[in-house]
Amino acid sequence: MTTPLADRFGRVATDLRVSLTDRCNLRCNYCMPAEGLDWLPTDQTLTDDEVVRLITIGVERLGIREVRFTGGEPLLRRGLVDIVARTHALGVETSLTTNALGLNRTAQALADAGLDRINASLDTVRPETFATITRRDRLQDVVAGLEAAKAAGLGPIKLNAVLLRGTNDDQAAELLRWSIDHGYELRFIEQMPLDAQHDWSRAAMVTADEIYAQLTDQFTLTPHGEPRGSAPAELFDVDGGPATVGIIASVTRPFCGDCDRVRLTADGQVRNCLFAREESDLRTALRSDATDQEIAERWVIAMLGKRAGHGIDDVTFLQPDRPMSAIGG
Repeated sequence: MTTPLADRFGRVATDLRVSLTDRCNLRCNYCMPAEGLDWLPTDQTLTDDEVVRLITIGVERLGIREVRFTGGEPLLRRGLVDIVARTHALGVETSLTTNALGLNRTAQALADAGLDRINASLDTVRPETFATITRRDRLQDVVAGLEAAKAAGLGPIKLNAVLLRGTNDDQAAELLRWSIDHGYELRFIEQMPLDAQHDWSRAAMVTADEIYAQLTDQFTLTPHGEPRGSAPAELFDVDGGPATVGIIASVTRPFCGDCDRVRLTADGQVRNCLFAREESDLRTALRSDATDQEIAERWVIAMLGKRAGHGIDDVTFLQPDRPMSAIGG
């Protein structure tokens, strides 16, 4: 018998996002400073067995049906393939959000372990712009990783792109054309206030409406037609299909009322919302000989505190202390 991860507003979390590390091998300027961040000490990070135990509790006792591994950059986690295999054995859909660096070396092993698909971050297909945004000249490595994932059958491969004003905000149509030509599904995401530097501003953000206007200057977009459900992206058929493009208006048109996600950080904290300012500690319970049922009960209580929405439009909104790299996408 399972106890659903329900909140006070009738939403039930069935999609678990698991951050495996806060470390990353890129330095995207909208995420972290050039010198990086102070990474979590090893003894604070969950072990592979602890990660799998929490996922198992989520699946067997709390109704989790999908697990997505995130970071930081999850490919930096040495035990990733084994964690994927053990999660796959639980009978849930498994996916991975990655920057694709090193994916050319690991894609087949991940597929063999049971990974179903990947989401990859790619904000530009111009090498010079990629180097400006990520502070690394690694675009060709990313492209190679995506091709390896395609060859391994890790599809559909979805690309997540953020447009930055004055950097790549003129490249929406170019990125969509490239994605279609290579068989990838592109999703544009409004930049969210989750940077370590706390430099985000609404005035500088490229909005969903601006993205749509750019795309319709070169493509015919029509609503995809299938019910959106809890999916964050508003989908459009491109030039009649079958190619699609998604626009995720996280800030200007939030979809909090349909949210079905819960997050687990690399150090064992439950976050009931991406923008939550409070966390619930499961790591201490794990390491204090708590039973699976006791841990499940703590998790259920953590979800009850979930707010109706992220509140970015509210004058009292405060950005989370942790940046995206430490929360997990």
